Amino acid sequence: MISLKRYLDQSIHRTGSLVTEDCLAEIVLKAYCASLTQMGECGVDACPDLAPEFARSLKRIVESLGSLPARDSVIASEDAVRELLRGWGRQVSGHYDRKATDVRDLLLVMSRTAESVGNKDDRVARQIDGVTQQLKSIVSLNDVSRIRASVEASARELKDSLNRMTAEGKALVEHLRAEISTYQTKLEKAEHISSCDALTGLGSRRWIESRIQERIISGARFSIVLIDIECFHKVVETYGNLVGDLLLKEFARELRSSCRFTDVVGRWGSDEFVILLDDAGPDCRPQINRLRASICRRYHVPGRTGYVNVPLSVSMGMAECRPGEDVQILLSRADEELCRERSLKARQKTA
Repeated sequence: MISLKRYLDQSIHRTGSLVTEDCLAEIVLKAYCASLTQMGECGVDACPDLAPEFARSLKRIVESLGSLPARDSVIASEDAVRELLRGWGRQVSGHYDRKATDVRDLLLVMSRTAESVGNKDDRVARQIDGVTQQLKSIVSLNDVSRIRASVEASARELKDSLNRMTAEGKALVEHLRAEISTYQTKLEKAEHISSCDALTGLGSRRWIESRIQERIISGARFSIVLIDIECFHKVVETYGNLVGDLLLKEFARELRSSCRFTDVVGRWGSDEFVILLDDAGPDCRPQINRLRASICRRYHVPGRTGYVNVPLSVSMGMAECRPGEDVQILLSRADEELCRERSLKARQKTA
């Protein structure tokens, strides 16, 4: 990461003032802020369960810097980032320790169950061996009534032993089944959390990438669409982060409802979304046009002093998967088209 504080210190030493070249300072600041933002996105790979709050904390630090912060603000941000990383590291460590404990508990239950089954088999074996000895002793008996009584007693003991073995086996199986069901529920919940974006409920970036990779491996024809909400940072600057989050939720809900059941929809970044379509080439254009008409509208959400109506528009970039392409190349082509559309709109506004 570029250390903005070190750069400012060097500027002071060279010129005796804070910064003499505003343009260069702005470039360095943007690189610093971009590094912090990328750090938050990388947190998803390290620990999806804890990444959203980590990314939001880094975003708040970036927003606190403003367009051209004072030296004290930069130093404070560096200290805040350091403390945030230390705290998040402890949280991640504790989180995975708890996961490891859950796995150890499950293995312990299975181990105890196996041990109990082994002990039960030994006990039943001894009982059956006792019955066998009694049956052998019948050979030496001459009294028919005594033979009959001995056989009946041995049969009863054998039946009781088998019944106890069956009952104990069922109890052990039910106990193990209940324990496995509990841990299966925990695993399913963990998988659901890792596959969903915490704010919008759409698919997470990692989950979407895995779906794209599956399509590539299968050789199926498909396309992806990247969607970027235009000037969303200005909306946040005007109305605040809370309104921004509510808008993203409403936008995600509208996006999902406007897509077909077979479309795979996910959140790609802060104000970027992605759709995985089973169509390819020109077949995608009608769907994209319908989608654009549906999601580009005014959104009505609560603000600080009442409800606000915020118009949202988007830039979109589509790319059809080509043979031999990997995930990154496909995404890069979609991003290039999105940037071209964004640049075209910017030129039209200034014309």
